[in-house]
Amino acid sequence: MTVPMTTFQTIDDLESGQRVLVRIDINAPVEDGVVQDNRRFERHADTIAELLEADHAVAILAHQGRPGRDTFVSLEQHADILGDHLEQDVGFVADTFGEDALAAVSALEGGEALVLENARMCDEELPEEDPDVKAKTAFVQTLAPEFDAYINDAYSAAHRSHASLVGFPQVMNAYAGRVMEAEYTANSAIQEREFDGPVTMVLGGTKAEDLIPVIEQVDDTVDRFCLGGIVGELFLRADGHDVGYDVDGTDFFDQQWEDHQETLERVLSEYGDRLHLASDLAYEGTEGERAEEPVVAIEKETSYLDIGSDTAEEYADLVADSDAVFVKGALGVFEDDRFADGTVTVLSAIADTDCFSVIGGGDTSRSISMYGLEEADFGHVSVAGGAYVRALTGEGLVGVDVLEQDP
Repeated sequence: MTVPMTTFQTIDDLESGQRVLVRIDINAPVEDGVVQDNRRFERHADTIAELLEADHAVAILAHQGRPGRDTFVSLEQHADILGDHLEQDVGFVADTFGEDALAAVSALEGGEALVLENARMCDEELPEEDPDVKAKTAFVQTLAPEFDAYINDAYSAAHRSHASLVGFPQVMNAYAGRVMEAEYTANSAIQEREFDGPVTMVLGGTKAEDLIPVIEQVDDTVDRFCLGGIVGELFLRADGHDVGYDVDGTDFFDQQWEDHQETLERVLSEYGDRLHLASDLAYEGTEGERAEEPVVAIEKETSYLDIGSDTAEEYADLVADSDAVFVKGALGVFEDDRFADGTVTVLSAIADTDCFSVIGGGDTSRSISMYGLEEADFGHVSVAGGAYVRALTGEGLVGVDVLEQDP
């Protein structure tokens, strides 16, 4: 499978001093009503800083949470966090395309930035619809005439056909921001590049339905898959081991097994010589300590929270012998330092290896800073989740595709 290089315009093609509408993705954790800073703010702040330096007047569209969830909050705090990263004031208006928003946009001058209210507070934003339909919404039709250009920097949301992502490029000159450009280039590399040595993919996390298609779609490129997390345990169950089902009130395994048993068993049969499964697993011992046991001896009575030390070292050795490594998902519950060994051991091996590497998924990338690793030691650390998975499987991203069209 080969994905052609994109032909979208970037901000290099944009003349200075424009009035620009910039879509970013700063969707963040919210704890007790307080929005938490994360890597996405830093990445997008770099794009915005470059635009401000070029004397653009920058209005920012973004989303936070979904209606009905605790994380569905205003973007007022987000504007303050962006301002901290930019080291300048960033305005905020509690409106997206009404009179207050239009007045605030009209008052913007070159070198100034303004955050518009949460795009998902607009009824026309969320339904997944064709870009042509989104282009005709009042949201797009009202806001677009106020700007000279639209810039999409929200690669991590580019798999969504929402108005703020796909409607504006239908009616305006559209460009890719720096995050969009860098993420697309790195995440598409598995289809676009040829590697001289072995290519290894490390797959973990919780959702089998996300990762099974990756194995099947990249089989022409990837030589071996190292599996951990929930999906790794499900494959162990498919291999006949007494793991991969729920205990102690968990709900990670049984439904996924019911939904995907046939596929798990088929993929294991077809790709078994390239699938590396855990030989040992770690759990919480009776005194709260990390304990491990070999998979062949397990009769599951407790939750397993990480791959074991032997497995981690095996995966690290495979990484050290690779020309390229792609990671999607953590191998254990790394937020608890007792069960971070698998994820950190493998990431450290990647950092120490002179290979092309892409670390994907917000949670996995977060472990890099948590455990003192340097982002510069990896080829690319992606802030994308769903879009990263689609890129790995070669699926198109609607938010990228519309950037390649003429308005």
